[in-house]
Amino acid sequence: MIAALALVIFGTMAGLEGAERPNVLFIAVDDQNDWIHCLGKHPLVKTPNIDGLASRGTLFLNAHCQAPLCNPSRASLLTGLRPSTIGIYGLQPGIRDVDRTRNHVTLPQTFTRAGYFTFTCGKIYHDGSIKSADQAAEFNVWGPAPGPVRQARKFVTTPMGDHPLMDWGAIPERDEDQPDWKIASAAIEALQSAPADRPFFIACGFRLPHVPCYATKSWFDLYPEGEGLLPPVKDNDRDDTPRFSWYLHWYLPEPRLSFLRETRQWVPLARAYLASTSFMDSQVGRVLDALRATAQSENTVVVLWSDHGWHLGEKLVTGKNTLWERSTHVPLIFAGPGIARGAKSERTVELLDVYPSLLELCGLAKRPDLEGRSLVPLFKNSKAPWPWPAITTHNQGNHSIRTEQWRLIRYADGSEELYDILQDPNEWTNLAENPKFKDIKTELAKWLPKVDKPPAPGSRDRVLTYRLETGEVAWEGKTIRPSEPVP
Repeated sequence: MIAALALVIFGTMAGLEGAERPNVLFIAVDDQNDWIHCLGKHPLVKTPNIDGLASRGTLFLNAHCQAPLCNPSRASLLTGLRPSTIGIYGLQPGIRDVDRTRNHVTLPQTFTRAGYFTFTCGKIYHDGSIKSADQAAEFNVWGPAPGPVRQARKFVTTPMGDHPLMDWGAIPERDEDQPDWKIASAAIEALQSAPADRPFFIACGFRLPHVPCYATKSWFDLYPEGEGLLPPVKDNDRDDTPRFSWYLHWYLPEPRLSFLRETRQWVPLARAYLASTSFMDSQVGRVLDALRATAQSENTVVVLWSDHGWHLGEKLVTGKNTLWERSTHVPLIFAGPGIARGAKSERTVELLDVYPSLLELCGLAKRPDLEGRSLVPLFKNSKAPWPWPAITTHNQGNHSIRTEQWRLIRYADGSEELYDILQDPNEWTNLAENPKFKDIKTELAKWLPKVDKPPAPGSRDRVLTYRLETGEVAWEGKTIRPSEPVP
């Protein structure tokens, strides 16, 4: 039965006749912005293992997420559909709780149905978004998914409800006690014990550098206090952005830059984020070393991606939940058979492109219902024409259109931001009100999603709504008064 089903789904293996079907090692990183050494966005960050993977494959210098929040970003990548198509914008609901995706065949499900041995560990789907009754259809084996380290007393007391995850500091004492170490160990065991009679799809989802940013002292020692740790920030940066830009992170637990400055926690948070990133990189290295030790290394497609970025003071905030560069720009690397080695592409691509790319690389049948595009042309020629922008959405009606030069942000109330990224990489000067750029805005606006669904039933946790007819804005169902000061 499985073999027959695999034949139906697998289709014609154009270009792979006579060769083994490639394996897939699918590595996800949580809340990792573009502070990766090979991306060149932080002068001090140390990520030798991710850099090494990039040198063996194609690094996308301009990759962007579909949503700046874990659940909608992961739901989009794994279904191949935009958040605005399925209406998943918050941390709930999961994809099997939404009509549009209830019976949709996901990326891992496609490989499971195609006869691959499929295994997952750590955070691939957002926590709890796939119920136990639905798990067997996604992966053959579900490995451990340990949660973040918790301690009885936090290092840092933050405002806005003092969320238990909003913390950073030098714990635990041993790397082996970190969730990411255990996740890497599970992926290594899966690589070593994968069945020899069929290809594998092994998914490994790391938790760091998602808060709490905890790492052992040795990783903090890589980043001693001094110049170069902090990102460039303009103190009046928000003076030319619409008020609506604040609504996307109105009551979030992530602290504002003002708090970090007042409490002298800006440098400690930056050090913790960098330390967590380098520790996570070391665990990526453990998994890649294990792959190289197998007989399958040369026949394995490795893809590494992050679900979204994270601010560390830019635009006067920390966290994600924005439509600016630090929140949308993510690492994306492909390496393996059919992919150019040591290539760097400046084309603007999306996480939505991962699903169709893996289908083509592995010879699986194309899916006309997917909204992304296969990156295979860029694997062959990193400078090949690529006319499409990257589209990021956060809650209904709020979209970013990112090209190689421009970013247009259109909020639900119609207010806008426009940045010339080539001239203004920090997005400090909003050009939206300058009539000189009217035609550019008009051209970029053609890419705004035609389908823009309201939040799916059961939506909650970081959900913003806007009623066009009344101008009412509500955060988690609580109306925001026009005169209410920015928190």
